[in-house]
Amino acid sequence: MKPTEEYNDIGGLDQQDRFQKLGIRLPKGVLLYGPPGMGKTLMAHACAAQTDANFLQLTGPQLNQTYFGKGAQLLRDAFLLAKEKAPCIIFIDELDAIASTEKGGERQVQHTSFELLKQLDGFGSDDRIKVTDILDPALLRSGRLDRKIEFPHPSEKARIQILHIHSRTMNVHPDVNFEEMACLTNGCNGAQLKAVCVEAGMLALHRDATEV
Repeated sequence: MKPTEEYNDIGGLDQQDRFQKLGIRLPKGVLLYGPPGMGKTLMAHACAAQTDANFLQLTGPQLNQTYFGKGAQLLRDAFLLAKEKAPCIIFIDELDAIASTEKGGERQVQHTSFELLKQLDGFGSDDRIKVTDILDPALLRSGRLDRKIEFPHPSEKARIQILHIHSRTMNVHPDVNFEEMACLTNGCNGAQLKAVCVEAGMLALHRDATEV
């Protein structure tokens, strides 16, 4: 899979780290954490697109297979394919399905979790494979998921950017005040702000308006 998203599709992204310029060793894996709708998946897609990397997406429930050993086999196959298709990003969503303490006693879940640790320990940080995931702070140790990036609710400035991003293809009325909209949407996440723009467009359509 080759995502097409760009960094300018993500509002509030203005403090990127420049590892190579500073001589910082690149992390082997990255933990993206924060409430739903904050743009974690979008960020992973943009990273793959902007670095011309292949993209493999898995989910915790997908790995938590009924048959013993099936989830672990999926992980092995994914990492093997990533090495063949490097550079590659492996994106694992909802990893708490196999990494949470509540499920730690289930034999199948433990087996899959151990396989992930084995795969993370099996390649160096200079390999052209990066692992990103979304999970509660679990399976974290130096040399595995080295870097944690929080995705909080967007600031007022970021909300203005997000509203502009999701309305840039619309015929927006010149009187629309994005600053005021940003103030009124305090506490909203990126997905909700996108929904605001989509709903505004639908209302304009129903009213036969030529501008949003």
